[in-house]
Amino acid sequence: MSTERKSTPEAPDEAPVSGPRPARLTAAAALAAVEGLALLAGGVYMLVMGLAGDPDNPEQATTGGVTLIVLALLPLLAARGLLGLRRWSRGPAIITQIMALPVAWQLLQVDSALIVAGIALAVVSVTSLVLLVNAETTEALGIRGPGNTA
Repeated sequence: MSTERKSTPEAPDEAPVSGPRPARLTAAAALAAVEGLALLAGGVYMLVMGLAGDPDNPEQATTGGVTLIVLALLPLLAARGLLGLRRWSRGPAIITQIMALPVAWQLLQVDSALIVAGIALAVVSVTSLVLLVNAETTEALGIRGPGNTA
């Protein structure tokens, strides 16, 4: 009986695609990372204020902070995957942008400085979506269109 272990190829969704990374893909990864870091910063702020500050509802502030910190993982992991040319990373990156659009819309509905944040978030989200669905990006990630099996 042989004790050699046969190597199994990586699953196609997990294997990185070889080749140079297009600038559009790098830009999409950077925008996803910025969104993730903004969520992380907001979550840490809410958590600290919920624990050390004097919020109206400390439990709600703490829960909101922890939720934002956990949600920050999605765009941060997507950004890392995009930089590594991992084809699975495009889905979470697109989901992040789609989730950000209603948030941007809500920020645009208030009469305060949050309107500027809503505009910035909308611009970043739409720009990221355009970069993520670009043909150069999908080709670099090894994503084939419908009917292209070769």
